[in-house]
Amino acid sequence: MSRNASVSRRELLIAGAGLAAAGRASGATPFDPGGSDTWHGLKLSVASYTFHAYTLDQTLKFLVRTGLQYVSIKDVHLPFNTTPDQRRAIAQRFKDAGITPLSCGNVGMKNEEADIRRAFEYAKDIGLPTIVCAPQPESVPILDRMVKEYDIRLAIHNHGPEDKHFPTPESIWSVVKRYDKRIGLCIDVGHAARAGADPAADILRYRERVYDMHFKDIAELTPHAAAIEVGRGVLNIQAMLESLIKIRYTHLVSFEYEKNDPEPITGLMESMGYVRGVLHGLKGRV
Repeated sequence: MSRNASVSRRELLIAGAGLAAAGRASGATPFDPGGSDTWHGLKLSVASYTFHAYTLDQTLKFLVRTGLQYVSIKDVHLPFNTTPDQRRAIAQRFKDAGITPLSCGNVGMKNEEADIRRAFEYAKDIGLPTIVCAPQPESVPILDRMVKEYDIRLAIHNHGPEDKHFPTPESIWSVVKRYDKRIGLCIDVGHAARAGADPAADILRYRERVYDMHFKDIAELTPHAAAIEVGRGVLNIQAMLESLIKIRYTHLVSFEYEKNDPEPITGLMESMGYVRGVLHGLKGRV
């Protein structure tokens, strides 16, 4: 049974669906991309990794269906082996569809300046303020120089018990806290919980340097827990959203739907509806 608040899942989905219907009746898209208040002021986004099995054209169509305004781009949709002009052209395709790219990743990084610089050049060409990344801990002095040179933030991604370098947000903070403030965290709430962390508490604890989030749910609190639609699992969705609102979080909150699902758009839309219902219930309370 989910630990998500006193309101039932059915009531939250009904609330989300009702708000969507109201948007359709007024001529807005199903999730009203023009209404920031829909999401309590949060920048809800999709990590395009959700559609890693799909082409760029297919992914753009899915993203338009969500009605969300933002995306975190995975390199399967905008490869690294492209020219600056090609990168700008693909980024423009997102923008032409009404979707603003605000980060990329997760980007693996070697402990080599040339490899790290390649990622910064990629982000610069696309016009991204943030790179979600998985660097080597020994490379942080290089990262420190690069964020100063490019003025692009790094959000280091925690990847759960299997990640020998950065399993939890705390493990990232312990390495980066002495370096430039543009080096921060991408809190993946599912992987953090699988590693025994409390994502809602970590959002508050590391608020000064949380620059991206991968938002999801998991079936159980175990190291090998499977991904599931948001609200069907065990993560305290309401507590995480309350933490984000409390710190007035201004960066991306990216839905990353990782359930083994032949049609991820269905589970993604259900997850969005659940979160929308929770946020609707929080209005006037936080």
